[in-house]
Amino acid sequence: MPKDIAHTIDDTGLPALEARLKSDLECLCYPGKSWVPRREGVRDVVIIGGGMCGLVAWLGLRTGGIDNIRILDRNPEGREGPWLTYARMETLRSPKTLTGPAFGHGALTFQAWYRAQHGAEAWENLDKIPRPMWMEYLRWYRKALGVPVENGVSVDRVEPEGDLLRLHLSGADESSILTRKLIFATGRDGTGEPNIPGFVADLPKTLWAHSSDDIDFDALKGKRVAVVGVGASAVDNAAEALEHGAAEVRHLIRRKEMPTINKMMGIGSYGFTAGYAGLTDAWRWQFMRYSFVTQTPPPHGSTKRVSRHPNAYFHFGKAVTTTEERDGALRIGFADGTAYETDFLILGTGFTVDPMARSEFAEAADDILLWQDVYAPPKGEEHRDLGRFPYLNPDFSFREKVAGKAPWLSNVYCFNYGATASLGKVSGDIPGVSEGAAWLTREIAATLYAEDVEQHWQGFVDYDTPELKGDEWEPSVLESNIKAGKVA
Repeated sequence: MPKDIAHTIDDTGLPALEARLKSDLECLCYPGKSWVPRREGVRDVVIIGGGMCGLVAWLGLRTGGIDNIRILDRNPEGREGPWLTYARMETLRSPKTLTGPAFGHGALTFQAWYRAQHGAEAWENLDKIPRPMWMEYLRWYRKALGVPVENGVSVDRVEPEGDLLRLHLSGADESSILTRKLIFATGRDGTGEPNIPGFVADLPKTLWAHSSDDIDFDALKGKRVAVVGVGASAVDNAAEALEHGAAEVRHLIRRKEMPTINKMMGIGSYGFTAGYAGLTDAWRWQFMRYSFVTQTPPPHGSTKRVSRHPNAYFHFGKAVTTTEERDGALRIGFADGTAYETDFLILGTGFTVDPMARSEFAEAADDILLWQDVYAPPKGEEHRDLGRFPYLNPDFSFREKVAGKAPWLSNVYCFNYGATASLGKVSGDIPGVSEGAAWLTREIAATLYAEDVEQHWQGFVDYDTPELKGDEWEPSVLESNIKAGKVA
């Protein structure tokens, strides 16, 4: 980057960057002109989730002139999303140069934020983004834009009320609110729940935890720990246990060998982001199923973070089938007939995508159309977990399983990991989240406009502000120049 351009970012401090951002936004006429007719006591859009996806969705809507919005998050301020809770990696996997939720604004990128404080040299020396620092950036993002996230507010249940949605709340001043559109910007588990294998069903909770739980790692000092899985969350939790003094940590891995290639990294492009949703069901299933079965490997740094400990072990071909408490310890049985004793078990088994697990929908969760209801894959291409993803409309909204039974679901938008099978990686991962937010904004704006078209038409007809005052011209008489049938 030329030195004069770099100087506008480097070592200027956050106040200067915020001033630049404000100027840039003003040049782009942000926020957009308000145009949605108001309904008394009704919000046009409510966003559940004040993390990365919720913030950029809010920015997209405000850019598009939709301003009658509330954004709610059940977590305390500054602890939205997974970054300071169950995410335990040292650094992000994504390259530091990705623009993430910046929504096309250079001054809103992580790069600009970092360089404004630390300068170009520090930026060049930075390898990966430290996880807590990403949360610092998101906090600044919220502050710089003035995003009015209401923390400590949970949406407990959603139900239709005429053409509106009634949201039942806890933690707010009111017990319920009405909205026209609802966005679930709820992250990795936003359309499901932690994946808890059946083999721990009868095990005391004191002997195991899921990687998304609030684990007391200090209590694992001197203990034998086993970790099921070898994905990113599994290795990060293993590392935490090792760094807190666990006597040993053993990865119990169903696969015969370690996955080493991140297939989605190789295919990522603007073409994939823009084109995936328009592919046939067969092609979309093929892409996503292959990604799932090949499995994304754990990050290089996270894996080294574990393996540098001499008391860390990776055991392949060890599919866990049973667990049993014996004299305060935990006996684990494997599919190969062997067994092993440990003191504590961590499940690095990820999350399920299952709308039935979301209490917000109550009984109506069963009305949501799923991929397994629509697409029958060829023999040998089946995948139970992929079949549980919601089969979404092209605008991120849910579809009803039986026509006419739950039409209100088309007013609920899945802007989280659950949208992956239908629309691609545009609503959860850092690389495509701004494109997803722009897409979501256009679709919601188009729907709101169509629903209010009669009012917009009447406003069109009634508009009577003159552009000309009447003194900009003088009328004159056109004298005929035709004589004796000829033009003079």
